[in-house]
Amino acid sequence: MLAVPPQYDAWMGLALDEARGALATGDVPVGAVVIGAAGEVLGRGRNSREARQDPTAHAEVEALRAASARTDGWQLTGATLVVTLEPCAMCAGAILAARVPTVVFGAWDEKAGASGSVYDLLRDRRLPQSAEVYAGVRAEESSRLLTAFFEKRR
Repeated sequence: MLAVPPQYDAWMGLALDEARGALATGDVPVGAVVIGAAGEVLGRGRNSREARQDPTAHAEVEALRAASARTDGWQLTGATLVVTLEPCAMCAGAILAARVPTVVFGAWDEKAGASGSVYDLLRDRRLPQSAEVYAGVRAEESSRLLTAFFEKRR
């Protein structure tokens, strides 16, 4: 397992803030941030599928879109994506397409995760791109947010 750099904890705090913002629209509380090579926030995103009635409006995709708009380019080769929940297959594909080399996530997604649990697309060497993955950063906080959300819906 990779040693987690200390700044990842602080960056996960930003992603958790985004996740909490998703609650206002009834969306699953998942948040993401894209951090540039110099440590600056390039993009923020939160799940907004309900708010936008868009099945692709996952936190990671929203953050990647914002970062690409800010940098005037789709290749985010020096960036780190930080997200509160393990990326799904769609998001892992978007991350790889954007050439993001590092992904940090909080909670594991044992049902649909594609970054080490169900699938491991981000580290699949058969694909033309791959990413370094740091899992479980502030996992308990991320999990609690999700658990509380789904308990209220039951």
